[in-house]
Parts: sequence; structure tokens; C-alpha cells
Amino acid sequence: MTLSSAINSAKSGLQITSLRADIAATNVSNASTPGYVSRALVVSEKRVGESAGGVQAIGISRSQNYALTAERRSLTSDYAQADMLTSTWKTISAQIGNSSEGTGLFKAFSGLESTLSDLALSPESSSNASAVLRSAKSVVQEFHDLSQMVDSLRAEADHEIANGVDTVNSALKTIQDINGRLSSMDRSSSQAAGLIDERNRALDKISEYMPVQAVDRQYGTIDVITSEGVYLLSGTARKIEFSPTAAFSQGDTLANGTLSGMTVDGISITPGSSSYGAVSSGVFGALFTLRDQDLPAVGAQLDALASDLITRFSDDALDPTKTPGEQGIFVNSTGAGGIGLASRISVNAAIDPDQGGGTWRLRDGLGATTPGPTGSTTILNGLLGAFKSANPVNSAGIQGSFSSVEMVAQFASLAGQSRIQNETVLSSTSSQHAMLLEAEQAQNGVDVDSQMQDLLLIEQAYAANARVIEIASQMIQRLMEI
Repeated sequence: MTLSSAINSAKSGLQITSLRADIAATNVSNASTPGYVSRALVVSEKRVGESAGGVQAIGISRSQNYALTAERRSLTSDYAQADMLTSTWKTISAQIGNSSEGTGLFKAFSGLESTLSDLALSPESSSNASAVLRSAKSVVQEFHDLSQMVDSLRAEADHEIANGVDTVNSALKTIQDINGRLSSMDRSSSQAAGLIDERNRALDKISEYMPVQAVDRQYGTIDVITSEGVYLLSGTARKIEFSPTAAFSQGDTLANGTLSGMTVDGISITPGSSSYGAVSSGVFGALFTLRDQDLPAVGAQLDALASDLITRFSDDALDPTKTPGEQGIFVNSTGAGGIGLASRISVNAAIDPDQGGGTWRLRDGLGATTPGPTGSTTILNGLLGAFKSANPVNSAGIQGSFSSVEMVAQFASLAGQSRIQNETVLSSTSSQHAMLLEAEQAQNGVDVDSQMQDLLLIEQAYAANARVIEIASQMIQRLMEI
């Protein structure tokens, strides 16, 4: 080896160690950056004719385990769905209340039973009659609040679906743009590695909303398809279509066409639909389940409770003073049944002084024109008996024979069971997701200790190459002096 070739080889070594130091420093600085994959310089021997010419960089490698990442993305969708469902059911269960703790609707019904019992014992007490009226109004308010909660959560889910569709469409456009840039550049370059990381972050964002797979294509590009086989990106991004509902009403459903589903090029990907492309999990899976299944079911149970309460106190045998067929203490304010009854239930004006009535009619009958004997308990005992009697129920998922309070307890229990079931799924999914995240980080992420050790070796290599150049320079200087 000549002195000039020795200098050139050492010079190339200095250049390579400089690049390796830059990459190691970049790895360390991005150790906590989400989606960053550890990188390494790929080098090979440089040949000049038949002689060694030092070393050269041929690209940058990314230590990504694609199979592990794909599995983690699938669990990301499951985890996002479980988290959304659990969070919402916690809200629902808390609002309904807990029968064991005597809160919410259960507390209102228990209060009505207690005040009715007190009034039956002291029918002459106007304060007891007023307490019954307050309890009845409390029951009505609980029904209205819960019904409004169901409507609000459904409208919120519809709004979040629209926001999610915008997010996914934007991420697909980002991937399309990165595909185009990667296809026209050296894919072993540092710039390409950064773009691939950015593309992976866009895929991660999509996987929160729906399970997807990346399919490698030529020139470093990828296609994106759902787990069910619907292409979201094939060369160009395909737009997910969804129409949010501006004015949400209780009767709006996907089946009657008043609510929108999701489509891609005319293919339905709406979770829960009969289409082969129906999305199976992710935030979209949770939101559609809540909007179209879980929340309507809660609303139907509320309506069943309201209907049962109205019916119990409307029995003509309880109050001979009222017109046969008319409703009792509780009435449907519009006179029409069907969806949303819980939002329309109200206290009969005949017993409410604020509406021109009188609380004495609880004792003497809704149709009474003047107060009767203050010691009469016939109607009051009948009302209390109707409230406490175990009536058969088979409506909206509530089955069995219940008193009014027991029926509310069953309703609260069903909500609690749904909350617990979703919490169980979340706990399991969360554990699996955390394990995969840790495994992926170990494979793809930055090991700071290892990188610092590499920097020490890089420093030694740099010093060695610099020493070669120094010695070669001294030898050339000596030759010049001869």
C-alpha cells in the first residue's frame, strides 16, 4: 500500500466514523420520539481497481421488525375499541346510579316508595303529600336527565365518527404523499428512513380507528387495506365517506336511513353491518356500537321503565274518581307512546299546585273536585301496593317479575354488568398491548446504553484513522526533507 492510498483509506475511515457518530447521536436524541426506529450505517469495503481503497457507506438500515409492528397495530385497534367502550359505560353506569349505594334513579324510586308509605300512614299530612310530589318530580327529572344523556352520547358518537373519518382520510393522504417521495429517492438514505418513520406514524394513527394492513409494493411504496380486504390506498388514497347528522333525534337509526354509515368507493365498511367490509374493531367499531346498539338499548330500557311506572298508577281500579282509561300520577306529556317516552314522562297536573292542581288529590283521587275525609287511605294504599307489586316484565332486555324499585335495580344491574364486561376486556387487551409495545420497543427502539458504547468505539476508530493520517503525513514530510 502506498502512502497516498493509506491516507485515502484513513480519510474514508474518518468520513465513515463521522457518519456513524451522527447517526448514533440522532438515535440517542430520538430515543423517546414516538414511532422512531433505531438506525445504523451500512458500510462495505471500497475497492480501487484491484486494491483496497478504504471503506464506503452504502446506506442506512432501520432495525424494524415488521411482523411485530403489524401484530401490535392489530392490538392497537382492539385496545382503542375497548378503551372507548369502557369509558362510555363508566359514564352511563355512574349516571344511572348504583342500587347497592342507593344513588341515581334507584334513589329517586326508593324515595317515592318511602314518601308514599309515609303518606299512607298519615293521610292528613299536607307535608307528607308535598314530599310525595317532590319525589315524583325527582323521578321525572331522573328520567329526563338519563334520556338526555343517551341522546347526547349518541350525538357525540356521531360527531366523533365524522372527526375520525377526517383524521383517517388525512393520514391516507399523508401516506400517498410519502409513497410518491420515496419512489423517487434513494431508499437507503437518511431522508428516506425519516419518511418511513413518518409513514409508520400515519399507519399507527389509522390503526387506532380501524385495523389495517400495509402491503409492500415496488419502489418502496405501500398499499393500505383493512383487515377485511377493502383497499383504503392503492396507488392513490380512497376517501372514506360519512355524513354526520346535523340535528339528532331519538328515532334516528342506521336502519331507517336517518343516520349515516361509512363507505369506500361504494363498499360499506360500517361496523356491525352485513357487508363483508364491515370494520371489526378500533375507535370506529366502538363509536358505531355505542351509537347504533348500546345507547339505543339503554334508551329502550328507560322507556320501558317509564311505561311501567305510568301503567302501574293508571289502573282504573286504584282511583274510582278519574275517567276510565286516563293516566294516573305519571303521564306521557304528548299522549303518544313509542321511542323517547322517558323524555316525555311528567307528573299529572292534577296533583301539582304549580300547574293548578292540589296534592290532596293523591289521597282523594285525581278526579275529585273537593277534598274528602282526611283519614282516607284507600287510594293511597292502592297506589303503594301497585308500586310495590311484582309485575311480569319482558321488554328491552329486562325480564322477570319486579316491583318498581326492583325493576330499576335490574336496570342499574344490567348497566353495571356491561361496564364490568368492558372493563374485563380492556384489562386483558391493555396487558397484551403493553407487552407487544415493550417487545416492539426492544426490537425497533433505541437502546441508549448500546448507542453510548458505540460512540466510544467510534471515538477510538476516529482517533486511529486520524493517527494513520498523522503518521503518513510525517513520513511524507521526512521524504521531502531527504
